[in-house]
Parts: sequence; C-alpha cells; structure tokens
Amino acid sequence: MRSRADSGAGRANPPRDAHGVTRKTSVEPRGPLYLRIARALKEEIVSGAYMVGSLLPTEEALCERFSVSRYTVREALRLLRDEGLVSSRKGAGTVVIPPRSSGSDIHHVMSINDLLAFGADTRFAIESIRTVTIDAKLASRSGLPVGEEWLEVCGYRYSEGIDAPVCRAQYYINRAYAAVGRLLQRHSGPIFPLIEDMFGQSIVEVQQQISATLVSPALAAALRVKDGSAALEVRRSYKTADGMIAQVTINTHPASRFQHAMTMRRRSHR
Repeated sequence: MRSRADSGAGRANPPRDAHGVTRKTSVEPRGPLYLRIARALKEEIVSGAYMVGSLLPTEEALCERFSVSRYTVREALRLLRDEGLVSSRKGAGTVVIPPRSSGSDIHHVMSINDLLAFGADTRFAIESIRTVTIDAKLASRSGLPVGEEWLEVCGYRYSEGIDAPVCRAQYYINRAYAAVGRLLQRHSGPIFPLIEDMFGQSIVEVQQQISATLVSPALAAALRVKDGSAALEVRRSYKTADGMIAQVTINTHPASRFQHAMTMRRRSHR
C-alpha cells in the first residue's frame, strides 16, 4: 500500500500555466539563490497558496521549478524550518505547520517583503492621528530633525487570539505622504505599501535599530506588564529610491514577549 506521502495526497500543487504545465519560477535577482527561493516559498505560504497541513512540492519538483540543485532547495527549506513555517521528516515530505503560539512576537526578517508578512499577521488598532512638531526628545527616539512636522499615528498591534497587545506602535510619516492618513482607519496592515501605491514610490531600504528600555506606568497598563519591566524599542526608517525618509516606526515590545532572529551567511570568495 502506498502511503499518503508516497501518493502525493495532501500535497499542494505548484504554480501551473493555462495548459496545466508546471510553470518554472524566476526569483528576484538579489541575494543567494537559496535565500531567494525561501522568500518566494514564504510569500506563497503567507498568501495561503500552501495551507497549514499541506505538503510542499517535493525537492525534485522544486529543483525543476526554480532550475536549481537539490542542495540549494534543501538550504531554502532549512531556512523555512528555522523560521517555524514548515516541518520536514524523512520519507514524509515537508509540511506547512501552524504559527508558533507561545505568545512571543518572533521576527525573522530576510527581506523588506517579510515586513509585509508580519503586518499581515497582526491587527493595528489606531488611537490617534495628528501632525506633530519633532522636539528634542522625539528627535532622539526617532532620528528625525528637530523642528520638522510629521504625521504621527499611534496605537497598538494585536495578534489573532491573544488579548494583550503585541506592541505599542508609533508611526511618523513624512508630510509629503501625509495624505495616506485618510485611509488608515480602514487599514490594519503595514503603512509603507500605501505610500508606495498612492505616490508611486518604492521603499528600497529599511534601517533598523533595537534598544533596551523600561516600560512607563501608563504603557505598562496597556501592554499588561509590570511598571518598570524591560522592553525592546524597535525603530525602523524606511527610505525611498531617492534617499528620502518616507516613514519611521517605533514599536515598543515587552521583552518577555519578543524574539528577534537573524540569519547571516559568509559570502563565498571567487
């Protein structure tokens, strides 16, 4: 008797063309091949092309689809396993697994597109939208120039099924793109894609800084942690192709509910 894994039952179908022929996939031309393949598969998992419990195509099928070696495919699958998106067992294939439910906010970012995936998994509850003038204190936190006016959007991000907020979220949007503010009450995902869509800009660089801080009494109550407990402040600056800062985000995460993972590879010397 053939097993489910052997027969291919439950295995999600790879992309096909109009004639039902498996379509070869080209990946974005930046970074090592295994990393680009991991990004492509992750985007498909996040979008629902591969549902939880379904099997990814076999290594052989992925080699054919991406026109790469088996070693490259295995490295890509290893990255997906490290991120907790899939599980592999010899003879059973690679299966998409449910997101970790530990209550921790886990960031494993391989590209700017991964920030979209994070936003898609959370809901942004807005408390206030207003124009602010950057003072010395805010300049120190945000890296923005003193005296400039920016659109400030404040609120909390929530994960599905978890009552306590994931983080306190503060967005500072360049006044040149402040028109996105009128769309935000109907929008719960990341804001920078709205800027790209409305103004035809492309975010090409994100600079990230993580700092340790202590939770204030008011913030402690909202985040449901003790006053003075440890937190991590994650600041990201989003730059357009012409070097303009379009947006700065400051997310304050309780340290007990935040994990940051980063994959580094040594570049091969030719």
